Amino acid sequence: MEQTPASLLYQLRGDSNEEAWARFVRLYTPMLYRWAERTSQSKVDAADLVQEVFVVLLRSLPTFNYDGSRSFRAWLHTVLRTKWCDWRRRHGRLPPNDAGLSGAVDDMSNSVEIEEAEFRSQLISRALELLTAEFGETTILAFRGTAIESRPTAEVAAELGLTTNAVYLARGRVMRRLRIELEGMWD
Repeated sequence: MEQTPASLLYQLRGDSNEEAWARFVRLYTPMLYRWAERTSQSKVDAADLVQEVFVVLLRSLPTFNYDGSRSFRAWLHTVLRTKWCDWRRRHGRLPPNDAGLSGAVDDMSNSVEIEEAEFRSQLISRALELLTAEFGETTILAFRGTAIESRPTAEVAAELGLTTNAVYLARGRVMRRLRIELEGMWD
């Protein structure tokens, strides 16, 4: 895999950004689907909602200025929530004016919001899935065992048939790559 520039969000600003968009879609689609499915819509409706969110993102992210003091995830969640309200209004589930909208938004917020730790866990898990092709399953398992599950290095090494030094090296390589891959992706 080619060297990853500092931030995926900044990569999306360029003209030739197909690889950055592909990475963004691979990382964020699972989370957007989970959020959409929590709106109590059918899987088809959830897929349509996610597609509408990506249309907004295609228009917005090329000029998006990331502010490190604000939450990108909260902005993304707001985009999804807005599209959800639009969808409900189009399908006759909200009145055409804003009456009743705040209650619907509160209902969605209560069912869709996830904790920061859950968000980070989902994003790291998805990034590790994507990095398996680059590092191999054994290296990723060594990283997961020591960095995520906090198991002793010697135990993970014995389980995987590696030396403890190989596990330390694997953990370090994957950690460096994750930092590059996920830079700017959370608050």
